[in-house]
Order: sequence, then structure tokens, then C-alpha cells
Amino acid sequence: MHAWEVARPGPIEGDPLRFVEKPVPDPGPDELLVHVRACGVCRTDLHVSEGDLPVRRSGVTPGHEVVGVVAGSGEEVRGFALGDRVGVAWLRRTDGTCRYCVRGAENLCPASAYTGWDADGGYAEYTTVPAAFAYRLPGDVDDVALAPLLCAGIIGYRALLRAALPPGGRLGLYGFGGSAHLCAQLAVAEGATVHVLTRDPAARRLALDLGAASARGAYDAPPEPLDSAILFAPVGDLVPVALRALDRGGILSVAGIHLSDTPPLRYERELFYEKELRSVTSNTRADGRDFLALAARHGVRATTHTYPLSEAQRALKDLKAGSFDGAAVLVNDVAPRN
Repeated sequence: MHAWEVARPGPIEGDPLRFVEKPVPDPGPDELLVHVRACGVCRTDLHVSEGDLPVRRSGVTPGHEVVGVVAGSGEEVRGFALGDRVGVAWLRRTDGTCRYCVRGAENLCPASAYTGWDADGGYAEYTTVPAAFAYRLPGDVDDVALAPLLCAGIIGYRALLRAALPPGGRLGLYGFGGSAHLCAQLAVAEGATVHVLTRDPAARRLALDLGAASARGAYDAPPEPLDSAILFAPVGDLVPVALRALDRGGILSVAGIHLSDTPPLRYERELFYEKELRSVTSNTRADGRDFLALAARHGVRATTHTYPLSEAQRALKDLKAGSFDGAAVLVNDVAPRN
């Protein structure tokens, strides 16, 4: 099969990925073999490619927003048939026995493994996934529209939960890419007033089109104090900015897996009056199932820009440059083999 792999992590402008031919993977006893039809392009893929995240698998194939069909399975798998449409997301495996898993916080499992970082992901014709971590997908939404929901959507939902927005509350979103534009739709549908703070004029226009009450520059003050805020941009300088925008008792959740260094926080200005700063670490499978159900109920849809699989490296360059609003999705342009 054809697949991308991270040859030498480094700036995406230097082409750290290479397009290679490699054997179709064999699924493990509890795994599905998935023929990839579409794969979303996530900023985490960029962090893996550029080395912001430490190498866990040499020559790894990125990609963890996979929509595909079952093409094979291991001998222990039950309940899936050839041709079933499934989704493959970031969280790939946990031990299921540690104290975090037992209490329902499998996203904190020390033995957790991740698609496109610990194991080869969806920038390929085929990938594998433990059957217990595959998502069954609705049949009435196309592949490209579904792909970004599998990470950008799920992580945005987790970040929204962590932000503890009160009913009808005032929510600030810092950065407005693939994850934020899905989170905004869900928040608006559930009655929130959403204020978007982002540097990109096109993203601000999209935010207003999707129902945001305001859209301003990333370092601007929102028009009213915020009950909750989510930082999607991987920019540590925005942490004190967002904290200052919170009302008393407000909560800021940081959604990214990677964040540049934060400047010193001044207690009286940024943290006093019981403001809280929370991180977001991956998601649970329950988060994923709940979000996909809510997205279907509220009609949450990704604004997408498609690239052929063979141009994945260009998609990552465009992501870094901010060349598109919404989300990029790779479409498998390699003819299936018999």
C-alpha cells in the first residue's frame, strides 16, 4: 500500500514526511483492518511531523481522524463485518485495569497509546485499530464531513466539558480552526453566547456565519466578561489574555496537546476571584460516543477542504500557514487493489 511516514521530524517546510510503499498491515487478534476512505488533518499531526511531540515510533504514519470500512479482522473480534463503516480516533488503546481506567478516566491511563503517534495512522491506504476503540458511524453523513469529528470534534467537546460552561453561559474561544469551529456549533446549539478571538479574518467571518455573537482579534478583549473560555491556539502567550477575560469564578481550559511556553501569571490580575486554569488530555471513548450523538442531533458539520492523500504534506503546510478555515481532509486517491 501507499503511506506517508515521518522520515525525520522537523519543520514541515523542509518536507519531513515521505510517501512510500509498504505492506498492508496485519490486524492483531483484537484488531480491525480498515481501508481508509478519508482522514482529517489535525494540528497534532503537525506536532508529530515537526517533532514538537517526542518520537514514539520511528517512521510513524500520522493521522487519527479516519473514516473507512472494515477490510479484515483478527480472530478475537466479534460484532464487525466486512464493509462496516468505522471511525478511528486518537485514543487507540488503554490497559483497562489501572485506577484511572477503573474510575472512568481512561484518557489519563499511563499505558495509553495513540493512533498516528504510537502506531501507524490514517495517512495511508490501510490502518488498524483495536475493535474496542473503533467508532460505529452513522450512514447518512459522508466520509469527508465525518472525519474531523473524530478528533477535532471530540477534543473540542472534551474541552467544553472541562470548561464547565453554565447553561446559557458566555463562552470565549481562542483560535478558530478545525476543533473550535465544531465546538462553537455545539455550544450555540445548546444555548451559549459564543465570542471568538482569533487572528485570522477568514476564521472570524466563519465564526459569525456559524452563530458566534462576536469575532475579534486574538489579543482583543471580548465584549463582555466570560463564564468559560477554551484555548485552541497552541500559543502560551494567550493564557493570561484569556484568564483576564474571565468573569469571577470563570474557567479556562487548554485544548491542545502542545502549547508554547506561557509567560508568568500575575495572581491578582489573572487568577484571583477563584478563576481556574485546566488542561485537557485526550478523551474517553464515552466522550467520543456522546459527541457523535450530539453532533447528529444538532447538525454539527465541519467546514472542510479536501486534499488527495498523495498531497498530505501540502495539507500540513497549508494548516501551519493558516491557508484555510475549518478543517482539511485527505481523500484516498489511490485505486484499491484486488
